[in-house]
Amino acid sequence: MQWALLSVWEKRGITELGRALTRHGVQILSSGGTGKALASAGIPFTEVSTYTGAPEMMDGRVKTLHPKIHGGLLGRRGIDDAVMQTLGIQGIDLLVVNLYPFEQMAGQGLDLEHLVEFIDIGGPAMIRAAAKNYRDVAVVVDPEDYPAVIRAAESGGFTTEDRLRLAKKAFARTAAYDAAISNHLHSLGTRFPDVYTVQFRNGRPLRYGENPHQQGAVYGEAGIAGRVPLQGKEMSYNNYLDLSAAVGLLREFDDCAAVCVKHNNPCGVAVGNDLHRTYIEAREADPVSAYGGIVALNREVDADTAREICSTFIEVVIAPLFTAPALTEMKRKEQMRVLTLPPPSPGPEIRTIDGGALLQQTPAFQEHWKVVSERDPTAGELEALRLAWKVCTHTRSNAIVYADRGRTLGIGAGQTSRVDAAKIAVQKARHSLKGSGVASDGFLPFPDTLEEAAAAGATALVQPGGSIRDAEVIAAANRLDVAMIFTGIRYFRH
Repeated sequence: MQWALLSVWEKRGITELGRALTRHGVQILSSGGTGKALASAGIPFTEVSTYTGAPEMMDGRVKTLHPKIHGGLLGRRGIDDAVMQTLGIQGIDLLVVNLYPFEQMAGQGLDLEHLVEFIDIGGPAMIRAAAKNYRDVAVVVDPEDYPAVIRAAESGGFTTEDRLRLAKKAFARTAAYDAAISNHLHSLGTRFPDVYTVQFRNGRPLRYGENPHQQGAVYGEAGIAGRVPLQGKEMSYNNYLDLSAAVGLLREFDDCAAVCVKHNNPCGVAVGNDLHRTYIEAREADPVSAYGGIVALNREVDADTAREICSTFIEVVIAPLFTAPALTEMKRKEQMRVLTLPPPSPGPEIRTIDGGALLQQTPAFQEHWKVVSERDPTAGELEALRLAWKVCTHTRSNAIVYADRGRTLGIGAGQTSRVDAAKIAVQKARHSLKGSGVASDGFLPFPDTLEEAAAAGATALVQPGGSIRDAEVIAAANRLDVAMIFTGIRYFRH
């Protein structure tokens, strides 16, 4: 490397990089804020305007948009040498650029007139030029790659493979940057943009997709998508789906909670004061379904809880923390995947369909629970209804969930008939349903589901309401002495 151009918004690590390049005989071109940072550190460099012979203009909007800069980045060594020499163009071997923080500023509510000033023009242009000419130019867009640059300077330069890797990263960065600008501009004045662009990084192939004859991969750096196990086998396609479902439900609870999930549906949920006991209650709600499932916990796992988890076959366990004895205990099940619970990674829900995608956002909203029966629920019934409702909102439609104050008792999931869901939930129950609360994710179009629940022993029911036969269902609740609440919110999960 002989020449490097350094032009960065984020100055982290740039002076250390400049010193290392200078120490190894690399001459530096720079300007603006980067030049000031280098000058303050006593690092020699040539001003871009001095090199090009053209001053910065338009309040810095035009600095590097010059043939001597882009010719130095795009010039093919051994092909364009004569042209470059004739026009006084120096080949630039290394470009270090990071961009104006459009994504960050777009989230601060700036009006468009001010926000457009954070749309970088020269930076992406240089990045694309250097990445296109990766055989001769190394392009660095991430301060995390500065140590690799220093090692390359020490060893005499980058390999072609190194430059190609950096070029891929560079094009991904400009693609994400352009996507952020496009999405923001297309969102102005509308709830959803008419063009929506998304990029997921950190792609890793999986052994297969939902089934062995299908191919699969996972993408993402945050949330569940970015997690890898502390121990156990590689995560599968279905593991990621089930784990996301389990964690989504787990985050509904502030109290100590345990969630068991199988095939994207909860099969046992409990809350309590002691994690060990709470996990047992969740598992024993439906131990047959919990076998080979996913366990999500929101408290630190100790050795006793770990031993209990290991007493049956569990595919994946996730919790915020694990004690050292707990991890030692879990090593007995060396194939079991153990992960730490990540912080939430909010964003729109995107699902592909034939020829396109569906995008969904869930804004903050307030449910309005309203007692519609003659009888109010007791305090215990209300606690049971709250638990049943939380679980029901994370269960595939049609869904019916029975619960008491601390655990689910029966879950009927994914049925085309709501009455069938109620019957299945009763069949699943291993404890008495007398005095239980029951939740339905959609309104009850007829009294039959309520009658099924009452016959099983439920004494309180929560549902969205909104059926043309609400009055008939309310009359049935009063006749059966069932306390009933309308939430006004439906929670279908397809």
